[in-house]
Amino acid sequence: MTYRTLKTFTVLLPTLLIGGFEYIRHDWLLDTISMEDGNLYITILTFVLSFLFATWMFRKLRRITDHLAEEQAKRAVYEERERLAQELHDGISQTLFFLNVKLKKGRLDEASAAVATIDQQVRQAIFNLRSLPEESLSLNLRLQKWLSDFSMLTDIEVKERLELPDHYFSSADQVQLFGIVQEAFANIRKHSGAKHVNLTMCQTKTGGWQLLICDDGIGIELHEAEQNSYGMTMMRERAQKLGAVFQIERTAAGGTQLSFISEKEGRV
Repeated sequence: MTYRTLKTFTVLLPTLLIGGFEYIRHDWLLDTISMEDGNLYITILTFVLSFLFATWMFRKLRRITDHLAEEQAKRAVYEERERLAQELHDGISQTLFFLNVKLKKGRLDEASAAVATIDQQVRQAIFNLRSLPEESLSLNLRLQKWLSDFSMLTDIEVKERLELPDHYFSSADQVQLFGIVQEAFANIRKHSGAKHVNLTMCQTKTGGWQLLICDDGIGIELHEAEQNSYGMTMMRERAQKLGAVFQIERTAAGGTQLSFISEKEGRV
């Protein structure tokens, strides 16, 4: 049923039922039903019809809203898959070009390293694609599983503290959060040389939420972060979609901390 049909139905049904009852009462039932009784009956009829109609209408609108939210979540997942596929394609294309150059020059050691890079990129892409949100698991459980698998894959010890309740975020927002975590940990694996990473996701004192990712690596140069690399740009865009502020800074121990802070509650 379309919105136009619902609007027409909303306008005509109460009018026809209540107006029809009043017309019949005044034309044929005045000798049978007194004015006082008629006013009581029309009040009861109006209440019953309003209750039944409002219950049906809001149930219908809830189903439509749920359907739209489900479609939005599916679209977010498809867009994320497309982005990962494009990223995989670009990365492998560049590495294959590099491999071809090194093979022509007879530099087998460097060519072997390029092959290992391709293998790692493919494994990481498959790992990320398999880790997209599923309705059967909560966000906390999916993150715990992903971080555990990442730790096994890279030998980087990861400690997580996940304090937000299940279903705190909508499905579409969960896709953005997963993308942030994946990009952040990909950068840690590639560039930081870290051995330990701490991830914290909790509520702020003002009722919002925050995501903190801190490693013990060599630390990023802040001017490098300001050069808007692809990974940093992606995380900034995702943070904006979540209504969060993205900050990057060196820790006192020399590592890097990424923070995503929002003063708004998660949307469900």
